[in-house]
Formats: sequence, C-alpha cells, structure tokens
Amino acid sequence: MGRRKPGTNRRRQGHSDRSGKAGGALWLYGAHAVAAALANPARTPGRLLATKEAADRLAAEAPGVAATPEICDRNAIESVLPKDAVHQGVALSTGPLPYTALEDITETGEDSCLLVVLDQVTDPQNVGAILRSAAVFGAAAVVLPERNAAPESGALAKAASGALEAVPLVRVSNLARALGTLKDAGFWRVGLEAGADQTIEAAPLDGRAALVMGAEGTGLRRLTREHCDLLVRLAMPANAVGSLNVSNAAAVALYEASRRQN
Repeated sequence: MGRRKPGTNRRRQGHSDRSGKAGGALWLYGAHAVAAALANPARTPGRLLATKEAADRLAAEAPGVAATPEICDRNAIESVLPKDAVHQGVALSTGPLPYTALEDITETGEDSCLLVVLDQVTDPQNVGAILRSAAVFGAAAVVLPERNAAPESGALAKAASGALEAVPLVRVSNLARALGTLKDAGFWRVGLEAGADQTIEAAPLDGRAALVMGAEGTGLRRLTREHCDLLVRLAMPANAVGSLNVSNAAAVALYEASRRQN
C-alpha cells in the first residue's frame, strides 16, 4: 500500500513550542527521533545539541544530515528539555511538521487503505506508541482531534521512535464529521470497544478501513460510537486477567488488519 510522503498537498505550516503547543520551536530528543527528523525533508532543523559520543553515533547512523551539532554536555541539553526527558545525549530544535488534511489520505484512489482514528487519547506515550505500530503495520495515517489529544511534542516523538516522521498525524476539528468524511470515501469505520458482541475477526478490514480507538478509561464517546459502522472487541481468553491499554490494543488490532490488507 502506498503512502503520501509528508510535505505534499494541502499542507500549511504551523508553529509549536517545546511542549508542542502553538508558539515557538519544538525540541525533539532521543537518538531515533532526532535522526528521523534530520532525515525528513519536511522538517526545518534548527539547533542540534549533542554530547561528543551522541554526535559520533549520529554521524555513523545518519550520515549527510543537514545540521552541524553543537557539542555540549548533558546539562546544557537538559536545560532546554522537560524535566526527566530521556534524551540519550541529543536534542534538536525544529519547526513542526506541515499540516496534513484528511483528504490527502482519502483521495488517493487506493482500494486498500488502513487508518487509525483516536478519540481524545491525550497521553503522548500512547500516541507515540500507536504511531510506531501504525508504521510497522502499514497504516496510512493516524487521525485525532485538534483538541483533547496529545500534541506533537518531544515526548510523543521519542515514544514513536522515528515513526512521527513516517506516518502523518491528521488533526481534525470535528471527529464525528471526519468519520462522516471517511464513510463518504468508502471506509469501514470499526470501533474497538471491550463490551462489543462481535470480535475483530468479524470486521471487514480487507479494503478501506479505519480502526477507531477510545481514550484510556472512558473509551469511545457516544457520538463517536454512533458514527462507527460496527463495534468489535479483541478476542481474549475467557480467563484473561486485566485488559490492554489503548496502545497495546491498537497494536493487536493493526496486526489483525494488516493480515487482511495483504
């Protein structure tokens, strides 16, 4: 399945501060996140801070990047990052990724296309992990609302381990309306809900499909649920203890969907 590369069509440039909110530069950190950002032509790199060891490692793993590191100690790096950020000796100041419209994904004309839709998932660790699974299993994009969702941030990029540069985050102003757009574009909208009668094996995932996932604890909101074509649950053993969090559930669902897409 093909995927549009970041930086094409219906894109507008925004601005983020280091927390991912509107305002200033975004600080990315961690070896994989920084290397992937430097290799992404859609990014505008700024300052690259690195320890000598991290700079040597980056030069070996990502040769030819268009940024020269400022060699410094870990204290200098930590001074620009959130407290307790696991930076692995490297941080990059950069502009946010260009905007991606939902139509950039839906109007490709492809018969098979897999999307993940997140309903108010606010934890950047979860969104980052879902992006990583989406990249592994060939999803074309992750769709989430502009409000009450994790912003683009260093923590999200670190959890995504480079996948933020490969899988577009599509932010929409109204999730229910976006689900309507997906229906009009021929997508089956499959909501994941623990109490659903059917398991995911019953879902039509072999063509255009959107896996709709709810937030931790609250799950899918009523209006989101009503805009799904069907609700399914993951098949779990009868004696299963506990439940999966949203990022783990997304990984299992994406694996199942990817088997049908191929």
